[in-house]
Amino acid sequence: MRRTAAWGTRSPGEAKTIVQRLINGVGGVPGIPVVWGISATVDRFNKAMQGAQKRITLPNVEVDSTKVQESGLIKDTIILDIPDEVGDFDTVLVRRATDKLKASTEAWAEYAKQQDEAHTVLPLMVLQVPNTPDPNDIGRALDTIYQQWPDLPGGCVAHVFGEHTTQQFGNRNVPYITPERVQESTWVRVLIAKDAISTGWDCPRAEVMVSFRAAVDRTHITQLLGRMVRSPLARRIPGDDRLNSVDCLLPKFDVKTVGEVVDALMKGDDTSPPPGGRVLINPVEMKPNPAASQAVWDKFEALPSQTRPQRGAKPAKRLTSLAHELASDDILPGAGKLAHAEMHKVLDAAQEKYKAQIVQKRSAVMTVDGKTVVADLKGKTKTFDEFLEAADMAVIDDAYRRAARIFSPDISRTYVDALAYRVADPEEADEFEEALVDGRVSVAALGLVTEVQPYFDAEADKLAKAWLEKYGAVIKGLSHDRQESYRQIREMSTEPQDVDLVKPETRFEPTKAREKDVETALPTYKSHLLCDAQGDYPAELKSTWEVKVVEAEMRREGFTFWYRNPQQPEQSSLGIAYPSGEQYGIVRPDFIFFATQADGTVVADIVDPHGLHLADALPKLQGLALYAETHAKAYRRIESVAEALGKLRVLDLANENVRKGIAAAKDAASLFSGALAKDY
Repeated sequence: MRRTAAWGTRSPGEAKTIVQRLINGVGGVPGIPVVWGISATVDRFNKAMQGAQKRITLPNVEVDSTKVQESGLIKDTIILDIPDEVGDFDTVLVRRATDKLKASTEAWAEYAKQQDEAHTVLPLMVLQVPNTPDPNDIGRALDTIYQQWPDLPGGCVAHVFGEHTTQQFGNRNVPYITPERVQESTWVRVLIAKDAISTGWDCPRAEVMVSFRAAVDRTHITQLLGRMVRSPLARRIPGDDRLNSVDCLLPKFDVKTVGEVVDALMKGDDTSPPPGGRVLINPVEMKPNPAASQAVWDKFEALPSQTRPQRGAKPAKRLTSLAHELASDDILPGAGKLAHAEMHKVLDAAQEKYKAQIVQKRSAVMTVDGKTVVADLKGKTKTFDEFLEAADMAVIDDAYRRAARIFSPDISRTYVDALAYRVADPEEADEFEEALVDGRVSVAALGLVTEVQPYFDAEADKLAKAWLEKYGAVIKGLSHDRQESYRQIREMSTEPQDVDLVKPETRFEPTKAREKDVETALPTYKSHLLCDAQGDYPAELKSTWEVKVVEAEMRREGFTFWYRNPQQPEQSSLGIAYPSGEQYGIVRPDFIFFATQADGTVVADIVDPHGLHLADALPKLQGLALYAETHAKAYRRIESVAEALGKLRVLDLANENVRKGIAAAKDAASLFSGALAKDY
């Protein structure tokens, strides 16, 4: 998670005093009654609360960092550019950074035009300088920026130095701006800063950084990068790695020291983004393979990916949220009224179906029973007298509120109104008020019948699924912003939900691997769905048997293309949900292969090299098997491959007997060495 509060630019000791004053009060001003802290780095807040007076501290609520990454609130990729050799490359990398800023600006403008976005993101470049910078060096960097991009507006540079006054850099006067105003001040396109700017600073439109700090200052770089990873639109841009990335250019660094920066970022520590994203050094950009036909891409986009289920999701809430969006987009006018009317019918049916139980529960709602204890002090005896009293409105309202949480407050309210209108004239105030009370009692009684909730939830879920399927094609034609709303609604489910894959338009990939300070070029492959200008795709396959799988599949009759499925949570990555304890995880099969059959039909195969050494090997395999059971028609083959008995063995997940064996298995290794597996 990201910080949401900023304490300005005061020293840590002074800031701590301010926090404690807010908590404890000062000078006759009382402290804040309830203190709620949201932060990625909670140490300072926890220390402040330790000195709090007369406070009850509740346990911290930790957010799963992988879910934060999946949400799209944080950019997927950090790209680090460094010189390939030793030397003074400040000017070269400043020019390169300017080109990146220009390209990012054009890409966001084009995206806004395509999506009819009212708000166009205006990217920002951050020039990070040492604590005692040479003003002339900064001036030369600014000159380079304007020479490289002459159309960059004049007067678009500001600084956030502690001096708080206009500074002269070369022949340019640069004004000061407070850090918290940078995001909204879109006239600022180049920002000059020192280390981490200030506590709590975030600027989602900051997409490019050039750091002139020395290699020993890697902590300051990771701190600032950690504040530049928020997505400008608070969502992932489907299929576009460029708009889901942040660039950092490091002219003073070498490969070895950059590796230390990468390690710090990937740990997800105090200042870096949560783990799950990628950090790439000098990557290359991949584009859709021009040799791939539209039929191949149509097949790719039709493959069903899955969302991670949500614990405690309410089907009725999902339905009414869907209805709101469908009505807002004029896809289904009056969808809200239709949804409520359908769920009223469900509650009517429940009243008839569970009539006998409801009569008893109505009585329970309308009366309060209890016992009176009579103590005879002389005879030293106690007697218990039962009593029965009519419930007052407070008791009825409490029972109604509990039921409304089951059926949703909105549906409960409109159902009570509907019941009242059936039996009373709203012009007769007393009669109608009595009917409303009776309606509340009916809803409260329904809520007390245990069979009603699963029946109601199932019907709400059925209607939401029917609408999502019926209007799916129309929703897919909406802007990405509107599609994101429906994606979130799909995920409001306790079961995995199917979503379409999105064609990747650009993706960054590394071209070199580094191990023990030795760099080696990654092998390249042909026929990948993404490639560079030469038709090559660099891939670091994890093991020799993964290489064997790719080579074997490419030799199959009819093979046309393959796809290395990204392991990051993005719309171009095929994800499959699998149960992991009380939660769900997402497994992303390594490879998808495409082939053209004799009749010209394009088919897809999932072939997943499966590691057996991991603790979640069996749950992932079981998730793949469940997916194959319901989605086998979308593929020609769904297979899992692993090394066993000294060779590669394969499980055919489209085979019902294999799936039954996987469901009953105690471990994954025995499956691949047993009779259910075949030689690959």
